[in-house]
Parts: sequence; C-alpha cells; structure tokens
Amino acid sequence: MSGWDWGMIGLYLLVSLAIGLYLARRGSRSLAEFFVSGRSLPWWLAGTSMAATTFSIDTPLYVSGLVARQGIAGNWQWWSFAMSHVVLVYVFARLWRRAEVITDAELIEVRYGGRPAALLRAFRAFLLAVPINVVAMGYAMLAAKKVAVALGLADALPAQLGADPELNAVILIMLFTLAYAGLAGLWGVVATDFFQFVLALFGAILVAVIAVGDVGGLGELRAQVETRGLGDRLAFLPFGEAAQVTVATFFAWIGVQWWAFRRSDGGGEFVQRLLASRDEGEAERAAWLFNILHYVVRTWPWVLVGVAALVLYPELLVTGGDPELGYPRLMLDFLPAGILGVVIASLLAAFMSTASTQINWGASYIANDLYLRFLHPAASQRELVWVGRLSSVVLVALAGWVAFHAQDIATIFTFIIAIGTGPGAVLILRWFWWRINAWAEIASMVAGLLIALFLYTPAIDWSGWALAGPLRGLAELARPIADLGPAGVLTVTAFGTALVWVTVMLLTPAEADATLDRFYARTRPGGPGWRRQRERTGLAPLQDLGVDVSSALLGIVFIFGAMFTLGGVLLLRWGTAFTALILSLLSWLLLRRLRGREALARVHR
Repeated sequence: MSGWDWGMIGLYLLVSLAIGLYLARRGSRSLAEFFVSGRSLPWWLAGTSMAATTFSIDTPLYVSGLVARQGIAGNWQWWSFAMSHVVLVYVFARLWRRAEVITDAELIEVRYGGRPAALLRAFRAFLLAVPINVVAMGYAMLAAKKVAVALGLADALPAQLGADPELNAVILIMLFTLAYAGLAGLWGVVATDFFQFVLALFGAILVAVIAVGDVGGLGELRAQVETRGLGDRLAFLPFGEAAQVTVATFFAWIGVQWWAFRRSDGGGEFVQRLLASRDEGEAERAAWLFNILHYVVRTWPWVLVGVAALVLYPELLVTGGDPELGYPRLMLDFLPAGILGVVIASLLAAFMSTASTQINWGASYIANDLYLRFLHPAASQRELVWVGRLSSVVLVALAGWVAFHAQDIATIFTFIIAIGTGPGAVLILRWFWWRINAWAEIASMVAGLLIALFLYTPAIDWSGWALAGPLRGLAELARPIADLGPAGVLTVTAFGTALVWVTVMLLTPAEADATLDRFYARTRPGGPGWRRQRERTGLAPLQDLGVDVSSALLGIVFIFGAMFTLGGVLLLRWGTAFTALILSLLSWLLLRRLRGREALARVHR
C-alpha cells in the first residue's frame, strides 16, 4: 500500500471520530437519547442506518464465497429474508413505533405479565446481548482479519502486536469504533452510518466495475464463465440438473427460514431504528428505504465480483481453496494506488457501521433490560448511560475472543441463523393472538436453541473436550438429520420448536385480561385475534391486517422483481429482466392503489 492509500484510510478514521465526538453531548442526555436518539430520527437516516448495519466487511466476502460454492442462487440464503423485511414495512413497523419501548425485549413486559414475563425479558436480553451479539461481532472481526491477511498488511503492522498482528489490528479498529459508539450512542452510530454506507457502497461498485472491466466486460464475463463449465453458477433460481443448491434447500429458505427466524417481526437493530423514528409514517418509510438499498441496490456489486473471481481465480474452487478471499484479492491485484486506499476505507466503513450498531444494540439490553429492570430500578439517566458505555467495552472484549477462535465466515453465518431459528412464529403471533403467553415464547426460545445445537454437534470436532465420548454419541444421534442438509435442519428446528411451544402454551394459563387490554390499547393491532380486548376496551384497531398483508405480498413481488430486473440487465439475461420488470411495475401500481385506499381509511379511523 502506498502513502496515498494510508492517507485515505487515516482521513476516513478521523472524519468518523469527529462525527462521534460532535454528537457525544447529545447522546449523553438520557437513556432514550443514547439508545433511540430521543425518537427523532428522520426516515432517510433511519433507513440508511439499517442498510449500513447489514453491510459489514464480511458481507462481500460471504457473497463471493456463496457465488463460488453455490452460484448466484446460493444468495437465496439471505434473499429469503426480504419476505420478513417487507412484512416489517406494512405489518409491524407502525406497531413497533406505537409500542414506544427502548428495546424489543422491553415489549415482553408490555405484552405479558408476572414472573414469567420478567424471566423471559431477562433471558432474551442476555441471549441477544451476549452470546448472539458477541458471535456476530466476532465473525465480522474474522472477516476483517481475512481482508488484512489477503492484502498483506502484516508487513506494515508493528511486530509488537503479537503472533496474530492482523487480528490485533482489527481489534484496535474495534476499539476505535467503541470510542465514538460509546461516546455518542445511537446518534453517533446513525450519523456515521450514513457517511459509512455511502463510502462502502461506492467501494463495492468500484471493485465490481474494475473487476468486470479487467475480464473484458459483462458479455465476456458471462462467456468465460460458461466456457469454464460454470454456467450453472449464473442461475437466479436453483432449478435444473446442474443447480448448486437443492430444490429442498431453496424451499426451506423461502418457505420456513424467514418466518421461523428470531427476527420474523423485525428484531433487534431494525426495531431500534423504528423505535427511534419520528412517528409511525417515518418508521414505515425507513423500512422501505432499507429494503431498496439492501436487496435491489447492493446485491449486484457483490455478485458481479463473485462471478469475476470465478474467472480470475479458478484455483479458489479447488479443494482447500478459500473462495471468500476472491474479493480482497481482486482489490489487491487490480486497484491502483490511492483507489486501493479508498476501497479499504470503504470496507473499514462497512465493518465499523456494523460493529458500532452491534455495540450500541447489545449495550441497550444490558442497560435497559437487565440493569435498570432488575439490578437498579432507581438508577439515574446519567448512570444508565455509563452502564451502557461500560457494557460496550465488555462486549467488544468478548467479540475479540470469538474472532481469535473462528475460521470460516459462512459456517458461522449459517450457525447464527440456525440458533435463531424456531421462535419466529411466536414473535409474529404474539402481536395478533391474545392466547400466546410468556411460557410459549420461553419454550420457543429454549427449544429452538437446544434443537439447533443438537443438530450442529456432528459438525464439531469434540476431541480434547471434556466429556468427549458422550458428546460424540450425541453427534451420532443427530447425524441422520444433519445429513439431510440445510433444508432438513431448518425444517426440523422450526417444526420441532413449534411442537414444543404449542404444547406448553396449551398447558399453561393465558395472560391476565388487564395485561392483554393494556397491550391492545397501546398498539391496537388488527385481525380477529383481539376481538375480546376490543369489546372490553371499546377501542377500534388502528390496523387493517388484511390490507397490510396484501400490501406485503405485493411488496415482496416488487422487491424481487426490481432486484432481478437489475440483475438480468447486468448479466445480459434480457428475458429475465423484461419479465421481472413487468412484474415489478404491476405490483407497484397495485400497491400504490391499495395503500391509497388504506390511507383514506386510516384518516377515518
């Protein structure tokens, strides 16, 4: 790397820190300012921040690896979540904003009552803040290390950093991120997110343009992929004899994964942005902007780089190769001095935007749902802000430990999805059916976690572990299901969890009428599941659930239509592009007509 490259990286880091320091005083006023920006975010800032959060340094590496291993159709592993994200726009965004909580865990004691609700809130807050959040940060740090190794940054790093200088350098960047995230809270996170997202997207597009240009253009790229016998990697859908993703896995992703996952009703970081929005309408628009940026705009630079890597680095496909390294190798081999620094800064921006969100989000559970709720209910606002800051330090330290012990990004990504699969159905139904109780949600979380861990035991080397013999025996019991692949694991986890929580719900009493009435009066969801509460409170719903579900279905068609229109053009698949464009336009016109009628009805309500 040249002096120009280091200069661009240094400039980026200084700008990010300056933004955080500028907003530090505003974020220190109160718990609400620190974690939900005083509920004053405009839609464009909240939506861009949601998109920046999902764009980490690991994401282009992960997508490049997917394209190499499973083809473009492999991206359905994360594309399938577009269904839950569009449902979030129309079904859940306004409900979350009306709830006016600090975290999604706080909603638990609004929806449920008594000791089971308190137990569930504590359990969920700890699970999301520590193990799940720490693993997520850890694999982002692992991806940053892979980039550092691929770019040969070890020679430029001080030997004092130790035996693993690249990862230690990543931890230093994490501590830098901690500085502005801990000082300014969510205000600092979303403000830097906007700047970081623009830079990260620019960097991704730049790498794609240069990589495709070096191959000889889009036509030559497609021709060379087909000449090498890899034409199946260009399929958008996993159908045909040469498909790299089985049909069963595809249908498990689009038919099970999106509703069974722990973020089926929004979840975590996304809900935090919706809760921070100015009002219900701003929350809905923020969710739509996120979907456009995340699926339509950002998919194709990553995919094109992955396809180009198939042509330029065929050795990454051989046994022992690491196709996730295609992205950083393209940067190193083809970007000129100065431009390389800009793109590395863009990857740092992607990493830091995700890291800062994970830090702030995890700390919000510890401060609001554990410390304030259970340890010190009389804590001052200043004290709570400092608890959030100290929690941030602990979470970063734990994430560093995870990164030191992890090797493969895709494996960790799949594992995170697996351990979060199961409670999704309960999270959806609790908004629309009074009979869901706290015990059902507890059962869904515990059962989903245990089933997923059980099914992953065959993939772990238990040698050297305590109780290695019994653990190997457990792995052999799980092997027949694990051998079914992702489809079998997802299906068994989702429906096995459902069997457990439905049984528990039927064997335990419903929530008290006073608790249910309070929740309904606060959020006023639609549908038939709250008929008794409507009659008792005399309050009409603020949601037409039928219209919102219909809107979500049209929105899903629009998102995938727009995404495949752009992809069809870029990969010169004109029939696909034309068909997708027609579907996208029709769904958008119908959606606008439907939402126009719903807006009029909302005014009358």
